[in-house]
Amino acid sequence: MNGVRQRAGRRSRAAVAAALGTVLALVTAACGGGPPPAPKAKDLDALYQEAKAEGEVVWFAPKPEAQMRPAIDAFRKKYPGIKVKYTNKKAPDLVTQLNVEQAADRVSFDVSNAGGLTVLPSQDMAAKVNWADYEVPAGQIFADNFVYVWAVPKVWAYNTDAVAAGDAPASWDDLLDPRWKGGKLTVESRGSFMTVWARDASLGTDAGLTYASRLARLRPHYTENTTQAHTNIVSGQTPVGTDLINLVLEDKAKGAPIAVAPVGPTNANKSYLFVADGAPHPAAGRLLTAFLASKEGQSALVDTYNSIIPTNTDCTDAAKNRVIDALCDAGVEWFSETDIKQYEQFSAFFPKVEDALGTDVN
Repeated sequence: MNGVRQRAGRRSRAAVAAALGTVLALVTAACGGGPPPAPKAKDLDALYQEAKAEGEVVWFAPKPEAQMRPAIDAFRKKYPGIKVKYTNKKAPDLVTQLNVEQAADRVSFDVSNAGGLTVLPSQDMAAKVNWADYEVPAGQIFADNFVYVWAVPKVWAYNTDAVAAGDAPASWDDLLDPRWKGGKLTVESRGSFMTVWARDASLGTDAGLTYASRLARLRPHYTENTTQAHTNIVSGQTPVGTDLINLVLEDKAKGAPIAVAPVGPTNANKSYLFVADGAPHPAAGRLLTAFLASKEGQSALVDTYNSIIPTNTDCTDAAKNRVIDALCDAGVEWFSETDIKQYEQFSAFFPKVEDALGTDVN
């Protein structure tokens, strides 16, 4: 079916068994008599002393290490004596691994990311932390135990060698033009690019499902995730498709023929950090998370297109933040999540979108 991939979470029994086998091997190799106690520190200075005694922090996130390296280096400079071990791992795989490890009381990492469909399952896996003790701004604390550290706005992008700027789609309706029929659009099959239809009351979920059905009639090229869709656009395999602005800006800076299409509104897709319940280095995990939420941490993240942005369209800081600047320059409005109920709504909406797109295969 034109590249349709299986929906997230519906893996073959063999793949699931292999994944769990890997996790269980890690668990078996772990040592110790259960998770260490939660830190006693009630401020950053005391937390640093506890973290330095732990000596390291293990961070798993769905980002290339090169993007996180400036922030890691800034953390190590501010807090010497703490080694950062970073692993790039897909968010759904993080949920699976942490679920198994917590059940075995052998958690192997300290800090993880949650966003989109991984927010709800991560709630029960997060350690309970009073983030205000560690100077995390109230506006960045979400659902008590999550900390907002960057946004990953979902956009439509186009290959500038294949499509002139004046011919790029400029609205959701433009994407339904017959000229994009027959695989000329590359679309992430899980339907997460449709999030804004559930977020924006002026659009709405019913209208979104109707739109997805109309989009499916164009027979787009479906990919398993947005990163694959981005690769198709950059390579010219498909001229237009769903993308993440962070990926667009990173490759555009390297000279790739890609640009943001002025299709909006869109969802800014907040990403949160949390310390895993049972983390082997709980103080260091808290310290790293608090640092990444701070002005220093954000300053280190912003140059790699990873930083917080306003919850709703606001171009005030466009000159200081390239993600905001790119959205505003393209004329794309955005919305972000404000409460956990919206994630519950997304969880119910996405399977229906997949059904409308025809990508909900077993």
